Amino acid sequence: MLSCVINPSAHKGDPRLPPTGILAVNPSDSSCLAEFSKHYQLRQHFLFNSRLYSNDFLFLAGPAVGAPMAALCLEKLIALGARNIVVYGWCGSLSPFLAAGDLFLPTSGLSEEGTSGHYPVPKDRQEDSLFHRSLLQQLQHHGHNPQQGSIWTIDAVYRETREKVERYAAQGILAVDMEYTALRTVAAFRQVDLAAVMLVSDELFHHPWTPKFSQKRFRTASATILAELCTLVQSGELQ
Repeated sequence: MLSCVINPSAHKGDPRLPPTGILAVNPSDSSCLAEFSKHYQLRQHFLFNSRLYSNDFLFLAGPAVGAPMAALCLEKLIALGARNIVVYGWCGSLSPFLAAGDLFLPTSGLSEEGTSGHYPVPKDRQEDSLFHRSLLQQLQHHGHNPQQGSIWTIDAVYRETREKVERYAAQGILAVDMEYTALRTVAAFRQVDLAAVMLVSDELFHHPWTPKFSQKRFRTASATILAELCTLVQSGELQ
């Protein structure tokens, strides 16, 4: 294995995190974290340009937009003790089978980001985990009906071309985001569990593009789902 110049590590004054917690990648969702930290009596810690809160049972981190920043935050969380990470974010839909407001759990990904290629991971190390299945079951138990499938992860949000949307949709890829394949690869490389749940924020298969993420109803629904995930982790239901 190649020797890296810099390795993620815990420093003096850093917290020791509990094994299970949430990385909320979107800024509008992560703005809820301060409120949740008061409810769960979490302590605030440094996490680069992001935020980190924790107690003995739960950690909350975010935002972390884009693959490089998301991977950087995840590496630090793992160095501090994270072993079961729920990623919560938004995704765009490539298919009419996945509508705005639906929940989506990616099971595989097509990478067009530049981060995951730096982490040599065998393909069989990136398969669905028991942790992913536990998250799916808990969401179903609480009345949700998440869709599952493959996602396309891209660095350049303004280069999601109509041609690629149509081609990838024809290949069965359901959604697009900016972080998932990098986070999944880092987790596999570090041998920790990671599962993602995403709220569909926009529909790219329409002409013109149909965004929903600026609507108050969508933002409220997203905050509600994040609150439900906090409850699942804090209660120990998600293992």
